[in-house]
Amino acid sequence: MAEPPGLSATERRIWRAFPTGAEVVLGDDLPAGPDPDRIVRAEIITQLLLGACETREGFVSAVRLRGAYIMGRIDVTGGTVEHELRLEYCRLLDAPKFANCTTRQLRFSDCRMPGFDGGGLHADGYLSLSRSVVEGQVRLPRAQLTGGFRMNHTKITETDPAKWALFSGGLVVDVGFFARDAEITGGIRLVGARMSGGLFMEGAVLRNPGRLALDGQNMIVDDAAEFSRGFRAEGTMRLRGLRVNGTLSFSRAFLDSGDPARMAVHASHMHVDEFILWPEERIKGTVNLSDSRVGVLMDSPDIYPEKVWLNGLVYDTLQGGEFKDRLNWVDRDNQFHLQPYEQLAAWYHAIGHDNLARRIQLAKLRARRRALNPIGKAWNVLLDWTVGYGYRPWLAFAWFGTLVAAGTTVFSIQHPRGIKQPAEQPAFHAFVYTLDLLIPIDTFGQQQTFDPVGWSRWVAYALIAVGWVLATALIAGVTRVLRPN
Repeated sequence: MAEPPGLSATERRIWRAFPTGAEVVLGDDLPAGPDPDRIVRAEIITQLLLGACETREGFVSAVRLRGAYIMGRIDVTGGTVEHELRLEYCRLLDAPKFANCTTRQLRFSDCRMPGFDGGGLHADGYLSLSRSVVEGQVRLPRAQLTGGFRMNHTKITETDPAKWALFSGGLVVDVGFFARDAEITGGIRLVGARMSGGLFMEGAVLRNPGRLALDGQNMIVDDAAEFSRGFRAEGTMRLRGLRVNGTLSFSRAFLDSGDPARMAVHASHMHVDEFILWPEERIKGTVNLSDSRVGVLMDSPDIYPEKVWLNGLVYDTLQGGEFKDRLNWVDRDNQFHLQPYEQLAAWYHAIGHDNLARRIQLAKLRARRRALNPIGKAWNVLLDWTVGYGYRPWLAFAWFGTLVAAGTTVFSIQHPRGIKQPAEQPAFHAFVYTLDLLIPIDTFGQQQTFDPVGWSRWVAYALIAVGWVLATALIAGVTRVLRPN
């Protein structure tokens, strides 16, 4: 096809370079304004992408343009683009529109534009916005990018609170989603995204304080999801239902919801092979890990806020933190639940620390006591002090030994009087007599033979009562161990 009439000298250069895919350089920097030598009409680029110019055999036809000031909108909505588009250091006055079209790879590097519309885009290659400045929304709902998505060092700013800076739903990205060192104001929506090559946002900054910094519900990520090495989220990271077949990492990240009452990390119902939650400083906001399943959980308990949701969290391996820190961790659950304690105890039991597992079970029962009525609390305190709810039975023997010593001393000073005939009266023994009082059944016959006198009578009554209490507590505690729930 012949050149269309009305082309400027600059546009004629682009038209003639297209068949061979030669790059047209109009400048090595971003145009500050409408320089006549750098102005290109968007409609000329659109026509070339849609096949208005004949190709040349032996060459890969493409639009490769550097340093242009592009007036109008590049709009190939619903079309089929067989040629690569590569724009570098270009200023676009209108947001390019690639909605519902099929293209080859698209590259907007070091460009400046007011947005990008790629809803329903099918790119047989990558989409790159690396190092570009986008002053508006990037739309990618239902987009399929077989060669990956690159936003390294990209800056996107959406000032309208009703819009997302990056909006998508059902996005499919092969090869990998790369947004390293990006700066995004207005939040990212990646609900239902499928990323077979990983998600890499190391060093990125997401700003949407008091709202969602990232909505990644029900995403599926293969390989790794890296929010690490200086990654900063000012707003909520909502990862509910996320599936990562690899590593989810917040190593050396900064997480701040912007409001202490809001969630900084909402990561419930996840399935993750390895979860590294080790930010650079303590998380500001609450954390929800409830009902998630994690293969390896690597974290530091002291990075968690005062309130966490842990009920239903299941992990195979736990790394990081001492025992006392882990005990404090499960005690921070927003509401008391048995499961976090049972899970932690089961893990310590599995690695051979049965004594620590018992201490966790004891802590569980003490935590549950806070929610009981006064009578229930009193009984639970008694179980705790006497037998440690059955997990510390040696306490009962300690109490028993102390009472035996006290009773032996008292009845050695003031002997009870015999209640049988002298010929039938056995010899009195203060130690055996005290044992007979403490043991609920008449074991040695001393209690039925001697009757305490004076003030020692009250000591005998007290020993009998305490003996019954200790026996009842010991039975109840053993039963609680056998049936901990």
